[in-house]
Amino acid sequence: MTRTLCDRHALALHRARAARAGGDWFLHARVAAEIEERLGEVNKSFTDPVLVTGQPEAWAGRLPEWPRVADTPLLDLKEGAHDLVIHALSLHWADDPVGQIIQCRRALAPDGLFLAALFGGQTLASLRAALATAEAELAGGLSPRVLPMAEIRDLGGLLQRSGLALPVADAQAFPVRYRALSALVGDLRAMGETNALAARHRAFPPRALFSRAEALMRGTGAEHESFEVIFEVIFLTGWAPSPDQPRPLRPGSARSRLADALGVSETPAGEAVAPGSHSGKGPPDDAG
Repeated sequence: MTRTLCDRHALALHRARAARAGGDWFLHARVAAEIEERLGEVNKSFTDPVLVTGQPEAWAGRLPEWPRVADTPLLDLKEGAHDLVIHALSLHWADDPVGQIIQCRRALAPDGLFLAALFGGQTLASLRAALATAEAELAGGLSPRVLPMAEIRDLGGLLQRSGLALPVADAQAFPVRYRALSALVGDLRAMGETNALAARHRAFPPRALFSRAEALMRGTGAEHESFEVIFEVIFLTGWAPSPDQPRPLRPGSARSRLADALGVSETPAGEAVAPGSHSGKGPPDDAG
């Protein structure tokens, strides 16, 4: 049974508020630029792409106005209809992320590309820790205030579970510096990324909670006039299986030694390396 992580009604309200306010989509712009750069490195032309997003306004004018599909639990995608499916900065809100990826994989034609961008586990880690500490001090307990986001190793496993070939997961960190916690909250609100957890505390939090959290994020000393938060974006890439795709070699089938290819001498495990020699496991003694 799929657990309910997200209050979809609250999320829709937050996204609608961001759209009405004109939204500050600065992270979407950075991610869109990164996606376009990655697609430019793929030796393949895409003729039937589709973009899965919960915030179509954020992608207006980006990724050449491809067809948009809402990030609903049941995606409006036809089986085998696309050669490129991009899941754009909304998979972190899915109750069933592997189900979303499987639906995207089914929508791909053979050798079609799936590419997702989502916030990862290091996103707002300092805010999460500061709020937890402040709430424990002030109220003696905790309530979920920041979305729990997956780690890259777990997300890489989702690609394999979904049946995609040649799976790759990598991450980029986007550090942003703020002078006040209110500015960070304003950016989150402008992106439609404020708390929409199903288990969130519904009472309005006390003002002292945010004051204490901001103090914890700043640290101590007069020089701490601002603080930095990290937005970690994880990129997931995989291909719909196709008979003509390259496949990894069977273990033990190599015909040449790695040491020969690297031009180094091989030292058997357990043997000492003579001083001044280079075993291939690190830089020579005189490097650097």
